[in-house]
Amino acid sequence: MSVPLHISISEKLRHQIETGEYAPGKKLPSEHQLMDTFDVSRITVRQAIANLVNQGLAESQQGKGVFVMPQKKVVYSLSSPLVLLEQDLANKGIALTFKNLTFRKVRPPQSVQSILNLTEKLAYLQKKLLYMDGAVGAIDSSYIVPPLGKRFEAELKQQMTFPTLERQAIPIESIEATIECTRADYETSGYLEVSLGHPLIVYRYTALTLEQTPILHGETLSRADRFCYTLNINKNKHTNT
Repeated sequence: MSVPLHISISEKLRHQIETGEYAPGKKLPSEHQLMDTFDVSRITVRQAIANLVNQGLAESQQGKGVFVMPQKKVVYSLSSPLVLLEQDLANKGIALTFKNLTFRKVRPPQSVQSILNLTEKLAYLQKKLLYMDGAVGAIDSSYIVPPLGKRFEAELKQQMTFPTLERQAIPIESIEATIECTRADYETSGYLEVSLGHPLIVYRYTALTLEQTPILHGETLSRADRFCYTLNINKNKHTNT
């Protein structure tokens, strides 16, 4: 089966990007230059560029051209003992900031009510955009139990959740988590600056106290081209005495 021309062109350009011929931030050849180089139509060139944009390799800037996107990923280590995201990134010299999108009392889905044992079926919902060194990388949505949400609303709007609770003598003893994939919906694609249907990493988590009481449940949707997770697994060896 023959490969469509626009795929062949985008693959050649992808190879040039990955080998450093076109460095991050560098402008790619113009439409006319690509048309002449590959002897193809404008529509074929535009399809090829769209392929690169959809892969997160390039971005189109209105009136300026198409530029190669930086490919450096922020890595968060899911390790034991638990190291929280803010501290883990700080240890790597990466500045983590966020923008609070919403913080309000809501009736969560039934699944969340069950996870958090919500007798009154209400919780505080917070949504925030996470930035790594100034670049948006993820959107986090979390439900926190009413007593804590009401008590620390002002702090949680300004500071990361887990460190705030730790400073208030409410330590997180453990986190139950799952990682899977999804695709960006209309709202998420706007926040994360990706196309509709763009693949995303989903990190779902439940935070528990020392008494194994769940106090917070949420999910982080992140761009795979800017953020990823690593996991440290150690095999404990027990010696009989």
